[in-house]
Parts: sequence; C-alpha cells; structure tokens
Amino acid sequence: MKLNIKNETSRLRAVVLGTATSNGPVPKIEEAYDPKSIEHIKAGTYPKEEDMVAEMQAVASIFEKYNVKVYRPEIIENYNQIFARDIALVIDDVFIKSNILPDREKEIKAIQYVIDQIEPKKVNKAPSEDIHFEGGDIIVHNDHIFIGTYKGDDYSDCIVARTNMKGVAYIKSLFPNKTVKEFDLRKSMQDPKDNALHLDCCFQPVGKNKAIIHKEGFRNLDDYKYLVDFFGNENLFHIDRDEMYYMNSNIFSISEDVVISEKGFTRLNVWLRNLNITVEEVPYTEIAKQEGLLRCSTMPLIRD
Repeated sequence: MKLNIKNETSRLRAVVLGTATSNGPVPKIEEAYDPKSIEHIKAGTYPKEEDMVAEMQAVASIFEKYNVKVYRPEIIENYNQIFARDIALVIDDVFIKSNILPDREKEIKAIQYVIDQIEPKKVNKAPSEDIHFEGGDIIVHNDHIFIGTYKGDDYSDCIVARTNMKGVAYIKSLFPNKTVKEFDLRKSMQDPKDNALHLDCCFQPVGKNKAIIHKEGFRNLDDYKYLVDFFGNENLFHIDRDEMYYMNSNIFSISEDVVISEKGFTRLNVWLRNLNITVEEVPYTEIAKQEGLLRCSTMPLIRD
C-alpha cells in the first residue's frame, strides 16, 4: 500500500474506520479518559453499543457510496476501538504509530494487518515513552503541520493532555522541510465545555481554503490569531462553546467539496452548503458522548 496524506481535504481513497462492536460495559468513572464521558456515566446516558454500531455503519455506507476503501480494526472483545484517529496517523507517505495511553496499546495491534501492507521503512514509532502525541492533535495542511499540545505545568497530571512538546519535536524531526506550528490548548477534566481534548476539537480545515475554529479552545490568544492570519477571518467559521461541546469542528472531509457531518449541526451545515460543499449528514450524537466525533473515528491512509 502506498500511503499519501498531504492535507485534510483531498479526495479520500482509503481510510481506517473504528468499530463499536463488542465495545464493553459502561466504564467506571475512574476508568474514563475525558470529562464528557464522565458526565454521561454519572447521568446514566452513556451510549449503548447498538446505537454506536448503527452510527458508524451510516458512515461506512457513505464511504461505500464514494468508492472509498474502508479498513476496520479486528475485534477485541469488550474493548473500545471507536477512535482510530488516536492510535496512528499518516503524513505524506509515512505511517506513524502514536504513543498513547498505556491502557490502549491493544488498539494498534488490531490494525496490524493494515500496517503489514505498508513498506516497513515507512512505519515509524517514537523512540521513547515520554514522547506523547495522538492523531487528533495533528492536522496536516500541505507544507504545514498544525499540532495541538498543552504547556501547563500540570501536564503529567492532566489525563486530557495527550500531546507534549517532545511529541511536537518528534514530528518536526520526521518532517524537517515542513513548517510545524504548535498550539497550546485549553484543558479541563471538570467541564467538557472548557476542554479541547485534541486540536480537531477546536479547529479543522475544510473545503478549499476555509476552516472551522473555536477561539476559546486556545490558551494563548496569539495561537488563535496565527490561524486567523493564516486563513483570513472571512474564511473561518467560528463555533461557540456549546457547538464545540457537541464537536462541530470534528466533521470529516471526503474531498474539498464533500464532507460527512452530524445531522444536528444545523448552522455549520448551512454554511458548508453555501460554499457549494455537499454535506452527507449522519447521526453521531451517541458517539459524541465520548468526546469524539467523525474525524476522531477515522484515520485516512490515502488521498489523491
């Protein structure tokens, strides 16, 4: 398999889509990795497996409609394998295994059959366990790589901080000819409306030169201004705190003019259609309860 990912919006040809099959029991609060899951565990509204399976099948059907090759993880019994974006990523023709939370190491083994189809010298793993990054924090934009991180002194105690500056430096070392820019994200284990779990929870390019952004997701105003200057304010769709909570920036592009979006994202979907982008709407509110949406559950392998 010859990988090729230069950006978030070129025509998709092959993708790993996570699975909700055999997702396991409702986790205990102390087992949850994010404040939104905890909120739903406490409320008794944590998503049911059959609902999440149906939501992911709706996405698989759209990929089929657009002739996208879809790879699914091998099933691990009673284990959450929904968020394929966390475990690995592709930049250019390079496959990079993430250094993720230790409890989730099994997930990468479930896509080993995909990795086996890639030229071995193109498969990378960070050389040290203290180099942290997840795919949701890394957005490829042609000759730029945007990376979400957390620069707070409490990084080591902050379970919602998934990418550190050593992770940023590692990605830089792999792609010395690209401009790598990190963004210090707002984190909270108490309130999911104040928690940008990954960069794609508060920012994502879409279409030809547009992007979705949540200003308050950035701890440093200069980071936000960098993106405003980069894209131009007129090309940005600003989402508010509630829209960020419901994951409006976490849609997924099949091409510059086709996106998959949650059917409840009314304001965003109108804006996208006004740009002549085809919006394929799916139900994804149950999966969203785990603080992840469409980009989080997909890991692109090949785009034109």
